[in-house]
Amino acid sequence: MKSSPPPCEPGAERYAARARLTADISEILPYLNATLRGAVYHPTAIALTWKKGGHNVAFHAYEIATSNVEDRDGAEKELKGLIDLVNHTWERRAEITPDTTTRQRPTPMAIYKLLPQTNCKQCGEPTCYIFALKLATAQKKLADCPPLAEPQYADLRAGLEAIIIEAPAIS
Repeated sequence: MKSSPPPCEPGAERYAARARLTADISEILPYLNATLRGAVYHPTAIALTWKKGGHNVAFHAYEIATSNVEDRDGAEKELKGLIDLVNHTWERRAEITPDTTTRQRPTPMAIYKLLPQTNCKQCGEPTCYIFALKLATAQKKLADCPPLAEPQYADLRAGLEAIIIEAPAIS
């Protein structure tokens, strides 16, 4: 396991980490694609990318990588959780239908168009577009927008639930 500050960002206080694997995990990628909401499977590159809480995650045949983590300990803990996720998914593969579909992540503008656009700041962001940017990178969750719980926005919420990337918890 290797962790280091990201290159080309003087003064960056974020970390990237990589686990080099002794086993080829290519076979598990379609199962991860089926279970990780918002994952993007790249069959020709034999890779799967995913956003988890603002972190970029990549699964390759012999490597798992994460970036944009606050500190070294957090990066190492994140990698351990991702390795556990791969192992748990492999153990459950008989219950999962593999998915080889390549999808696109929704753009912030596509997300913004489905928000109430009230700029109410209840989510903690100055505008709905900033909230959409953070939702697109999994730094915010739909539940962080209180107006979406209101009945008049039920259709918007349903549209967002169909496209949004919300990461399952990894212990």
